[in-house]
Amino acid sequence: MKKTNTRIGAIVVIILLMFSSTYTVFAQQSDTSDEIEQKVDSLLSIMTLEEKVGQLNQHNGSWDFTGPIPEDNDYVEARAELVMNGGVGSMLNVVGAEATYGAQKLAVENSRLGIPLIFGFDVIHGFKTIFPIPLAESASWDLDAIERSARVAATEASASGLHWTFAPMVDVGRDPRWGRVMEGSGEDPYLGTQIALARLRGFQTDDLSQNNTIMATAKHFAGYGFSESGKDYNTVDVGINTLLNVILPPFEALAKNGIGSVMNSFNDLNGIPANGDYYLQRTLLKEAWGFEGYIISDWGSIRQMINHGYSKDLEQAAYHSITSGNDMDMESEAYQRHLKDLVESGEVDIEIVDEAVRRVLRMKYMLGLFDDPYKYSDTERESELLYTTEHRAVARDVAKRSIVLLKNDQELLPLSKNVETIAVIGHLAADKDSPLGNWRGRGESRSAVSLLEGIQNAVGSRVEVTYAEGYTMASDDGFFSQALTFPEDDGSGFAEAIEHAKNADVVIMAVGEEAYQSGEGRSLTDISLRGKQLELFKEIAAVNENVVVVLMAGRPIIEPELYEHATTLLNTGHLGTEAGNAISDVIFGDYNPSGKLTMSIPRDVGQIPVYYNYRNPARPAPGPGDAGSVFWSHYNDMENSPQYSFGYGLSYTTFEYTNFEVSAPSMAMDEMVEVTVDVTNTGSVAGEEVVQFYIRDHFASAMRAVKELKGFEKVMLTPGETKTITFSINWETLAYYAADETFKAEPGTFSFMVGANSNDLQTLEFELTK
Repeated sequence: MKKTNTRIGAIVVIILLMFSSTYTVFAQQSDTSDEIEQKVDSLLSIMTLEEKVGQLNQHNGSWDFTGPIPEDNDYVEARAELVMNGGVGSMLNVVGAEATYGAQKLAVENSRLGIPLIFGFDVIHGFKTIFPIPLAESASWDLDAIERSARVAATEASASGLHWTFAPMVDVGRDPRWGRVMEGSGEDPYLGTQIALARLRGFQTDDLSQNNTIMATAKHFAGYGFSESGKDYNTVDVGINTLLNVILPPFEALAKNGIGSVMNSFNDLNGIPANGDYYLQRTLLKEAWGFEGYIISDWGSIRQMINHGYSKDLEQAAYHSITSGNDMDMESEAYQRHLKDLVESGEVDIEIVDEAVRRVLRMKYMLGLFDDPYKYSDTERESELLYTTEHRAVARDVAKRSIVLLKNDQELLPLSKNVETIAVIGHLAADKDSPLGNWRGRGESRSAVSLLEGIQNAVGSRVEVTYAEGYTMASDDGFFSQALTFPEDDGSGFAEAIEHAKNADVVIMAVGEEAYQSGEGRSLTDISLRGKQLELFKEIAAVNENVVVVLMAGRPIIEPELYEHATTLLNTGHLGTEAGNAISDVIFGDYNPSGKLTMSIPRDVGQIPVYYNYRNPARPAPGPGDAGSVFWSHYNDMENSPQYSFGYGLSYTTFEYTNFEVSAPSMAMDEMVEVTVDVTNTGSVAGEEVVQFYIRDHFASAMRAVKELKGFEKVMLTPGETKTITFSINWETLAYYAADETFKAEPGTFSFMVGANSNDLQTLEFELTK
């Protein structure tokens, strides 16, 4: 039965009755926006300073809210008293319709004004039904699929009483040593922006007041993906060109498209901790971009400005944070302990506090929480909407679209379902937990469809499927494990695996990482295949030439021998609940793979960072007549290029690009041109191609990359079919943040490029005039 509100503070009731209660997060009608602002102002005018400060505190759930407050626990009792006195504005990790109802009731029915709590949780790639980790999902280049993924996650999370997710993570990542690349969308700011907007639409839709939506968060603001040496929480030192043109574009787009919150990062940026960065939070986000939601710190990151050597104590950390623009404090207790005193002493202007509180209240009104604080705490919806057959079907569809075919030299794939014997080899092949990946929401441990199960489901009893573990893996106790351990593998499983391989028509071998080898706090200097995985692969390949390698990992894996000697290779990442079924859909040809890499795979850790959109060095190649010269930008012991470049991915069919044209050789700033290219399926099966469009600005006031993605289209083509793909170009397509830090296009020569990946491109020259 749906839980309904039994009491809201009397004063708030009076205020609410003064206005209508329909509002949307992307509302275009000014009167709706005005009504929300009037409600916020009216409520703010009757709040005490203590109540205002309370709205800016977020605390972790510390007890089971479905039962009574535990006795003889001073910590819990103190936090419960804070909630009842209006001293908490938000809670995180309170999950479930019953639990959120209990916590909400504690706040609404005991505090003076009955202001509802907002409940947050890390819904990163699914809630109960788990989808591919974001890095894997980004390889789909399928914005509709990514939006559906976020929509299912929002439906399930909201049915469990949640209002708010700390996603999407939009940190551009160029360093695979950093474990959190698994949460992002790779190395490109344009693609990352489009994916972020798709996730925003899935989470918030166009009406945040509906009870099947959740407020989204753009994180981590800013530069977290550029942590030095790939170490989590480390310092970041980047130039303004990189900051404005690579790191910030996804945040700017989300801020201008109605995202509800932004989370600050742990790192400092050029010597200023993010929580204390006035330029980022106020000058850019709130003023230049017009962001109307609120900014929240990451867990304890206000307090951690003391560790940075920036704030001398927690009081100064509170001062630095609130004056710089951080609105809500997640688990530092800085505002709770010191903000009231800072205001009363005159060090912090009350208008700064009011502005922060106004932002928090605005989002609570937009979520409809003042109309019904318990609207999300519906046990009937929770029982009906979690882990449904329909949601699992969506998860399987998104997962298969996320798989990248790296090699198919012998055209071994797709496999026939009528082979006699398949040997499935590798610990990861039978692992039902690792496919869930890190940050798996409320996904149940060991609930994924394993690769072995997926193969068995696909072929049934008509094919003999054998299994051998072969190698052992790293051990990890889960998200809060103190450290990864890599136990010595004595190779005792080799003999059985080799014997299975000898007797099989085809071998399907899984290698890679377990779920918690990547993610937060999982930075590594060695991102090769651990243990004896590569050694076993060589042994297997020596006795059976038909080996399909399935690479499951949360980051690009550096293993040149594998990439060079494997003839058939699928890069899957961690694909979620339906992983095994999705991989089998691709292996047996029920789905033609269409994924493309969104993060380059290095040849060696010494190349890191290696990415496609680099700026040209002073000596990019030997000059004329300088063959054999060493005086140019290169490695003496390895080629510059990555193992596989951004945008790369194969299909079971082939595509041809012809008739690449631009509608005019030049354009003025107020004009538009169209770039067209014909793409033909020249193979024998239907397939999808991701047609990619890049530009190069040859001479600019600030150096630009040798190529920059500016458009893409995923198109389905039947055998022999041709479609004309069109990209519309205006000045904004060619613009960037120039040397004067303004966004503009500069007249000059450009190259337009189209192709199947960032390396295989056709080029046309173009002129932009004044």
